[in-house]
Amino acid sequence: MELYHFSEEPDIGIFHPRPAPAFPNMPPVVFALDRERSPHYFFPRDCPRVIYWKASFTTEEDARTFLANTESDKIVAVESGWLDRIRDTKLYRYTFAGESFEMMDGSAGYYISTQTVAPLKVEPVGDLLDKLLADKLELRFTPSLHPIRESVIASTMDFSIIRFRNATAKA
Repeated sequence: MELYHFSEEPDIGIFHPRPAPAFPNMPPVVFALDRERSPHYFFPRDCPRVIYWKASFTTEEDARTFLANTESDKIVAVESGWLDRIRDTKLYRYTFAGESFEMMDGSAGYYISTQTVAPLKVEPVGDLLDKLLADKLELRFTPSLHPIRESVIASTMDFSIIRFRNATAKA
């Protein structure tokens, strides 16, 4: 199984385990993602985003509400102020062999390793907007992520909320 890590740095030769601010009780780790969740990371590192999709436990009412008027199975919401940075960011995909990794969160697609890991290869992702739209998800821009985050958390939708600490302050 191949796993991936995304970075704006083009030349990381070795990934050393390090503390994860979002998971303060976890030992230092190297993070990686599965293929399915890779588009969650086709963004500048610090870009806040709310991603949601229908899961087996999602009620039909929530599915109708959150996926109304779209043919996509997944919605990614980003603050409007990030558009130019998304356009301008050069991102690289690092590919890892999956042997030293264990699944941390199946919903988010997170895998972790407590070992130092060398990538098998590194390659540029290319145009991030093109990559996102090719993945059959719907990309939405909004002035504030707060209403979406609150609604998604209160629903039965499955979700991933990334770098929310960088979101614009709630009005």
